[in-house]
Amino acid sequence: MLHNIRIVLVETSHTGNIGSVARAMKTMGLTNLYLVNPLVKPDSQAIALAAGASDLIGNAVLVENFEQAIAGCRLVVGTSARSRSLPWPMLEPRECGVRAVEESHSGDVALVFGRERVGLTNDELQKCDYHVAIPANPDYSSLNLAMAVQIIAYEVRVAYLAQQLVIPTPAQQEPRYPKAEELEHFYQHLEQTLLSTGFIRAAHPGQVMNRLRRLFARARPEAQELNILRGMLSSFEKKDKDQHS
Repeated sequence: MLHNIRIVLVETSHTGNIGSVARAMKTMGLTNLYLVNPLVKPDSQAIALAAGASDLIGNAVLVENFEQAIAGCRLVVGTSARSRSLPWPMLEPRECGVRAVEESHSGDVALVFGRERVGLTNDELQKCDYHVAIPANPDYSSLNLAMAVQIIAYEVRVAYLAQQLVIPTPAQQEPRYPKAEELEHFYQHLEQTLLSTGFIRAAHPGQVMNRLRRLFARARPEAQELNILRGMLSSFEKKDKDQHS
């Protein structure tokens, strides 16, 4: 299960942090590290601070953008310490660990950590199924990147160990959730349909689409349900074409 969980670091600026994150991951049994456009690629400092977890750095997947890092994932959780103008479905760290382990049975899971100084952008956060915030001391909530990864990785470990103690029961079919790119295709399809009907304007699609993204993030449609929604949109498009032909 843990092999299906990836830690994603977005535009990390200090290579030492990459090494410290690798160490935090390996102590909790996580091995998949994705690096999105790191400002400096891993070097000797990263290896030194990995302290025996340099194999994770050597096997790290370097990608150019956020979309590539979450491609193929059926659950994406983004870390966020800031309150947003558009609140998103939230998880506590313990809930995050449990859900990550549960959903790793049926597909890949991405736990995403943002830039050291500014975190994840609003656009990146809106491509996550959930956000997770660590309830640190409000008077001093300064966690460095490796600390944050260690806390979330620990909760994943706790959930994993707890699941090993559960007495097996007859297998039940796990819900299949769409991959991140399948969701993005749906949002693009939805936006194009709403533009064609005049429901939203090309000059100002943002606020409505952001709220629709939040609505579907809360609903968390399964893959089959998403296919139904895509079919509905296609039927609207077909009817519109028939009326204008």
